[in-house]
Amino acid sequence: MISLQQELLNNPYPGRGIVIGRSKDGKSAVTAYFIMGRSENSRNRIFVEDGEGIRTQAFDPSKLSDPSLIIYAPVRVLGNRTIVTNGDQTDTVYELMDKEFTFEAALKTREFEPDGPNYTPRISGIMHVEGGKFDYAMSILKSNNGDPTCCNRYTFTYDNAKDGEGRFIHTYKCNENPLPSFEGEPKVVEIPDDIDGFTSMLWESLNEENKVSLFVRYINIETGKYETRIINKNK
Repeated sequence: MISLQQELLNNPYPGRGIVIGRSKDGKSAVTAYFIMGRSENSRNRIFVEDGEGIRTQAFDPSKLSDPSLIIYAPVRVLGNRTIVTNGDQTDTVYELMDKEFTFEAALKTREFEPDGPNYTPRISGIMHVEGGKFDYAMSILKSNNGDPTCCNRYTFTYDNAKDGEGRFIHTYKCNENPLPSFEGEPKVVEIPDDIDGFTSMLWESLNEENKVSLFVRYINIETGKYETRIINKNK
């Protein structure tokens, strides 16, 4: 288990990141999603609530130059499943799982983002909370070490999530040009009980210049009721 705080403090540009896990007291299924940006277009965003989920929105519409990869719904809820992704594959997973596709099968219809030379990975997560039980899965679709002719697909599933433990996956390994993709399994991190403390830690640990928005949700595993926190740098 690594320190999520130190992981973020020591990486000025992990890109976009997803955390999923179970709170230390075992009562909550937890997820967090953050976005960062280096360009004016990427930084010109906020998170807004959209039904049970959220969507990105231009903070200043007059400065929006290309909405294709930055305006999307990162979080949607399908029954007892919460979908969290870094792109419009949220809609793909939602629509195909509603037609009885599996999470993995839905993502087989997608690949990494067409933003060469970075070829940003598509990272996705799904949480299943039902009958007092919680399990989740995470996925990354990425180019073959920068070669866009091949899409490498990885799915990680976690049954009966352990108290106080979560996984963290993000798009970029570090801040270089071109941006190198995340490597390896999602990282094991600690998940505390306190939503406000967790939200503050995440936001304060993200690079001040590059951070844009943060979403955190704690779902009661017994009742399905949830609490949400959203922080936007643009106000």
